[in-house]
Amino acid sequence: IYGLSEVLGPAVAMECGAKAGLHLAEDHFLPEIIDPAAGRPLPDGEIGELTLTCMTKEALPLLRYRTGDLTSLRRDRCACGRTTARMAKPLGRTDDMLIVRGVNVFPSQIEAALLGVPGLEPQYELILERRGALDELTVRVEAAETPPDAALNDADDVGIAAPSELERRAAAELQSVLGLSCRVAALPRGAITRSEGKAVRVIDRRPK
Repeated sequence: IYGLSEVLGPAVAMECGAKAGLHLAEDHFLPEIIDPAAGRPLPDGEIGELTLTCMTKEALPLLRYRTGDLTSLRRDRCACGRTTARMAKPLGRTDDMLIVRGVNVFPSQIEAALLGVPGLEPQYELILERRGALDELTVRVEAAETPPDAALNDADDVGIAAPSELERRAAAELQSVLGLSCRVAALPRGAITRSEGKAVRVIDRRPK
């Protein structure tokens, strides 16, 4: 179930038994996907920011309310028989989206990919730097067991040592999911700083 209290009730969209997206309540909401930077509408199938216009809400009408959630829409008939528009499971928030070499990257995508690699702890950190004209993404992860070459992979100077098998597997999985290459540095357990509040996952060192 997907919903926003600002819009109207909790049930803006709900998944059916086919599990092929969340059916939007189009008798109450007009959904659109827009480019979060330019504000222009995007065609069905493209990932962007979900906006909602409320057609039955009273007292506080909302036109093209920007939800801040990144998703996509599809309008083909669902296997369950319904024909209402469906939204994909939200990928993340617009303020979480990173642009690396022209590719939209979401920390949630990286987290999901890393969770599928055996031998990794559920801790990661993204380091963005610019070398010359190109952005470089380094993904720091923690190995469940200390890798043999962990001493060579310093937490502040990653990517110098030849990658371990664990790093190669993680990098291949990330390239498959993200569509771009990145460095992976497997560090000993506990090497990534923990935060008492919301975890700081992104360190952007690129010049503004």
